[in-house]
Amino acid sequence: MTKEQLFELMNSTLTFHLATVENGEPRVRGMMLYKADETGIIFHTGGFKDVYKQIIANPKAQMCFNEVKSGIQVRVRGVLEEVMDTDLKDEISNHPTRAFLKKLRESSPLEDFYNSIRVFRMKNGIANVWTFDTNFAPKVDIQL
Repeated sequence: MTKEQLFELMNSTLTFHLATVENGEPRVRGMMLYKADETGIIFHTGGFKDVYKQIIANPKAQMCFNEVKSGIQVRVRGVLEEVMDTDLKDEISNHPTRAFLKKLRESSPLEDFYNSIRVFRMKNGIANVWTFDTNFAPKVDIQL
């Protein structure tokens, strides 16, 4: 798959699974994707959540996107960076899939909202594509 095809597949799924580490133990949870493109894979979480603390302590992570209809799974590993961009936080909170954030943004002081939502980006991740047909084939790294 090309990078463009990978981004298209990622963007066609609303959720992905994120693996982090806490005290040497793996942690995995479902997350909502905001977008994936040449600038990176972008998502958000709350600053009060364990996942935020885990990423800050160790920004190495792996994401798993599963496109059930086609039977394709894409795993992307790399380093997460926090994005401190209020314009991006506004853009995310105004997105149709983020109505719950828009309500939070409008019901509290703007500074509180900007401090509570934490945005992360994985740039230059390494992707692997898995299907049942390629289950036993060697992995091929695709630089994003």
